[in-house]
Amino acid sequence: MGGYRYMEKAFQDEYSVRSELFKKRVAVWRGEGAVTRIGGPTNIARARKLGYKAKEGVVVARVKVERGLRKRIKPRGGRKPSKSGRFFALRKSAQAIAEERAGRRFSNCEVLNSYYVGEDGEYKFFEVIMVDRSHPAIVGDASYAGIINHNGRVYRGLTNAGIKHRGMRVKGFGTNRNRPSVRSSHRHILRV
Repeated sequence: MGGYRYMEKAFQDEYSVRSELFKKRVAVWRGEGAVTRIGGPTNIARARKLGYKAKEGVVVARVKVERGLRKRIKPRGGRKPSKSGRFFALRKSAQAIAEERAGRRFSNCEVLNSYYVGEDGEYKFFEVIMVDRSHPAIVGDASYAGIINHNGRVYRGLTNAGIKHRGMRVKGFGTNRNRPSVRSSHRHILRV
């Protein structure tokens, strides 16, 4: 195993046993803002897998997102009580929401990817990797060429989390497949 594999395993063990270091780290994160720029990734092995490079123009931000379902205000009068649902699950994952928040905060950057770093009873924490579109070090790097040419890729669901909540990772041609569309998949089944 290489060095990054050992680092990755150390972080997985930290998450699973909730070590004292992990608890202290999350306690500090809880007191920070919703989107906080950090010097470098916490889990370097995971960040490198997702395209992080330690160079100018690459920015990492930690984002905290509230856990749980979203509560809608209860309407007053004129409605059947049993039909007034109040708690709703979002269609996007918490990770996709974290990416969008980081993209709005750092509007000159393009979101590359993100990964989970921890959670407590109230928040989930993600680290979002972004690249500065206009930085000379990024413009000259061929590996980031496809990313800086797609403005607003996080809002169009082109990151890993976005592809997932759009249903692009579902395999097969059953009726639960979201892409290309339910109707197209249904026609495909009928033709066969």
